[in-house]
Amino acid sequence: MARHSKVSGRVLVLTHMVVKVFSERKEVAVMMTEGQVNELLQRWRDTPEEELTQEDRQNFKDLACACLAQEDSYSLLTFLQDDKNQMVVKSMGCVLLAPLVKELLNTRKTSEHVQAAILHITTTCRPDEVLQNLLNIVEDSDPETIVVVVPHLQTGLLRLKENQASSLGSALTVLHKQLSRLPVPYTEKQEEDDLMGLGRSCHALSVLTKTFTEAVRNNGGQECREMKTELLNFCMKSLREPLLEALLTPGRRTSHMWLFAVHIMDTLAAIQESVAEILFFSTMGKNIQMEKKQLDESKGCLAYLVFVKLLDAERFPVVFSPEFVLWNNVKYVHQLLSSKKESHVLKGLVRLKKKTCKGNVGFNCMAFPPSQALFEKSLQKVQDNSLPATLLAVKSFYDVKQSLLQVLTDCPMKHLRESGLKVLQLLINKQDTEAKHKLFRCLLKTSNHPGVEGYIVKNIRNQVEFSMAPGNATSWFLGSEFVPLLGLVLSLPQGAETDILHNMDKIMESLNLLRYLLIRNNRLRNDSDVWESVSRMKDEYTRTLHVCISMSRAYYTSQLSELRDEHKLKARAARASKCTNTCFQSETVKQKKLSKMSPDVQHQVVQCALVTFDLMESLIVRVEEISEEKNSHRVDTSALYP
Repeated sequence: MARHSKVSGRVLVLTHMVVKVFSERKEVAVMMTEGQVNELLQRWRDTPEEELTQEDRQNFKDLACACLAQEDSYSLLTFLQDDKNQMVVKSMGCVLLAPLVKELLNTRKTSEHVQAAILHITTTCRPDEVLQNLLNIVEDSDPETIVVVVPHLQTGLLRLKENQASSLGSALTVLHKQLSRLPVPYTEKQEEDDLMGLGRSCHALSVLTKTFTEAVRNNGGQECREMKTELLNFCMKSLREPLLEALLTPGRRTSHMWLFAVHIMDTLAAIQESVAEILFFSTMGKNIQMEKKQLDESKGCLAYLVFVKLLDAERFPVVFSPEFVLWNNVKYVHQLLSSKKESHVLKGLVRLKKKTCKGNVGFNCMAFPPSQALFEKSLQKVQDNSLPATLLAVKSFYDVKQSLLQVLTDCPMKHLRESGLKVLQLLINKQDTEAKHKLFRCLLKTSNHPGVEGYIVKNIRNQVEFSMAPGNATSWFLGSEFVPLLGLVLSLPQGAETDILHNMDKIMESLNLLRYLLIRNNRLRNDSDVWESVSRMKDEYTRTLHVCISMSRAYYTSQLSELRDEHKLKARAARASKCTNTCFQSETVKQKKLSKMSPDVQHQVVQCALVTFDLMESLIVRVEEISEEKNSHRVDTSALYP
């Protein structure tokens, strides 16, 4: 009797609240009495569900809102749990989910009663209606709603008797869409603070999917196969967002992103999806609801986790050769390097000890610790000088080479360019002699970047030096095949009108290569045709450089003269301004050179250019002197043996 009196009292409180809220609604013109409200509640209990109207549902929702507005969630919970109201809750309870979730997000004071109310509704109402209403709430709310809603979504999904797999897929699609809207933390501290809730959301989704992963583990049947497909879709989407952009640090117990990555790998293993088949054999294309580019990015992240972070490496087959792994990974590396996001590029290349980057348009900055990345790791286990030239004709290798070249020439971040050079050198080291030769020719023709061309010329010199060692002779860097490659080295893009300063890196390395060839000319002289071609190209190249330097020196000398004259005019104007200020200023403005640099900086630039021309010309003279010395010595020697 005491419990019945307590419940009746709570219902009476609700009645008063309903009267109040009804009287405040604009569409209700007449205030309802307590008796009318009691009649309304009784009518809901007596009316079959199919006869309840939309207005009834709105009135029921207002009842809940009245309780929540008065911070009396306990009264609402008591009303919902009352045995005689269960048919009302079953018929109309889902309309209360939205205000209850909103209340749970806004305040924690009454969270216990609100949570209990949501739980009662999700276990009482029809599960399909519960799922639909909860997913609508997630779609219409901020992403942090995921943490609140996921446990109740799980309750609704587990109550389904049929179509559980498709419902799970729909739920995971909506949840992942909201998850992808959350910003990914850039630093370990941001990840630990988890202010935006990404870590908590990933944990909630891990708990949800783990429940169904355990349910389908080693089970057959059509429903289980469909559920495995939905879980596979979720895993591949999660690899792209958020894991591809995340800071993945093994061994940190507070790293939500690393724990989420571990969960994704465990899920793939539990649903019997082989990582090797996903990466190398493309057996799952029909089951994945992603565009090809997005799928390749997901696979790139998966390859990064396996080969760089060694996550799940113990389950990866060891039968694949390093060349086969590289062959398959380069297409994922290409996808990562083609991105404008620093996190993607770094996962494709190699990380250096750079913590921040500022002011770089087109690339998103991120702070990373040093680590090896996918391209470098895939190359490391390949034997040096083993990759054949035929690989360069394969589309995936051509694409990754072009992507790497784009990073080297277009990326505004210095540490990414340095990473690119390190990987380029590793790639050069792994190729055989013919492959090196063809790669050098290709890069000299297509890079259009003096810095990259200078780096390639330096590598050509190293290969020539290696080929001159006993037992290493090869036509690719000493014989007839070397002549066209040297022709690309000893070429100026605009002939005599080439900008010497812009192309200085390549020119200086080219002169160093020439000097080395002339000093160590014995091997080249063994083939008269080769030596004749080298000598002819040397003469043409140095002659053209002399013209270029003379023209450039004349231009910069005139610029220096103009700067000095302008400085004298300004000094004279400053002295005369005390008497005839206005007149003289109007005369000197016409002579003023428009430039973003100050006169002092302009003067320093011109002086540096002139010094560079002197240095370059001295190297040219030295090359010519060596050539003359070698020729005269050869003539003297031949005279001794007529």
